[in-house]
Amino acid sequence: MNDMKRENINSTKYDIPPELQNAVTITTLDKIYNWGRRSSVWPLMFGLACCAIEMICTAASRYDFARFGMEVMRPSPRQADLMIVSGTVTKKMIPTIVRLYNQMPEPKYVVAMGACASGGGPFKEGYNVVSGVDRYVPVDVYIPGCPPTPQALIHGLISLQRRIDAQSIKTVRWYGKEPIDAIPVPVLGPDVIDPRQIEIIKQNTLKPPAEEQPAEADPWSSRLDPGGR
Repeated sequence: MNDMKRENINSTKYDIPPELQNAVTITTLDKIYNWGRRSSVWPLMFGLACCAIEMICTAASRYDFARFGMEVMRPSPRQADLMIVSGTVTKKMIPTIVRLYNQMPEPKYVVAMGACASGGGPFKEGYNVVSGVDRYVPVDVYIPGCPPTPQALIHGLISLQRRIDAQSIKTVRWYGKEPIDAIPVPVLGPDVIDPRQIEIIKQNTLKPPAEEQPAEADPWSSRLDPGGR
């Protein structure tokens, strides 16, 4: 296992003499940076519905995703960098999810666990269910299933680690020159209103009423005499 890790880190164009291979490692800053982040992912400890039970099983002793460096599940969003949306996302819950996402520090990632979090699931046509959490927060990995098994969640977390491995310090958003704006928290009323769509809503609701068309003449009215006979 140590030889495999050394080979992955040492995958550069430089040749190391055989007598120094056990003492010297040449790598890139991106690989060291990504290796540190992928091996210390801290999920946010919260669940929404039945998928949360499978997430708890994945963290327990039989599957134990601590083997992949994800042992510490934090109760505070300010100490977490991974949000696992595990379960049905209702319209009453989405403002809280967006607020928790905004409180998480960069870099941060989102995993949509299960059919409900990914697209609404069997409740998609319900009046109180959001058809996918990606309508409000960016999702990095989707895990299908209803609910997904612990093996599926582990596969999704490994896929997230591969996504982290492919990132570069030069292109990641949290090192950009432009500030990262917080996502506006949806407003819960008779329905969920996304503040980012207020202008679109105004354009559709404040249109001037269509001009009234004159009523069509009754074809039988000309056949009636003034007395109505």
